[in-house]
Amino acid sequence: MTEETAAMAASTKVSVRDVVTVKLPAAGAYLSVLRTATAGLAARLDFTLDEIEDLRIAVDEACAMLLPQAVPGTDLTCEFELHDEAMSIAVSVLTVDGGEPSRDTFAWTVLSSLAGEVDAKAGPDDRVTVTLQKRRGGAAGAP
Repeated sequence: MTEETAAMAASTKVSVRDVVTVKLPAAGAYLSVLRTATAGLAARLDFTLDEIEDLRIAVDEACAMLLPQAVPGTDLTCEFELHDEAMSIAVSVLTVDGGEPSRDTFAWTVLSSLAGEVDAKAGPDDRVTVTLQKRRGGAAGAP
């Protein structure tokens, strides 16, 4: 490997600065805590006020998709990965049926427009996860 290819490989490597996990009861009454955590973490990455508000609403919308199918008495887990130019967020909950949120709804369209990259998957234990990734204004090449 030449110095030039080593430098190119290093510049394209995804760098995770921090990982923060918030676990709280799967109930709407606790979502304000999650919105506040989202805003604080986005501010640490120098997101604009509009981007921070978009993320707050996106996390709230992802939770609104998941909470109706949550097993009563379980926890909602939200994992934030802070990158140099982006934030990845995974919201998950144990569900009664393991059904992924529908991608052809208005709520999914709103979520996609607010967060940028959005996906959902169901695990073998009926845990459903919605993942979001928001890049800081105009950041190209971020994870």
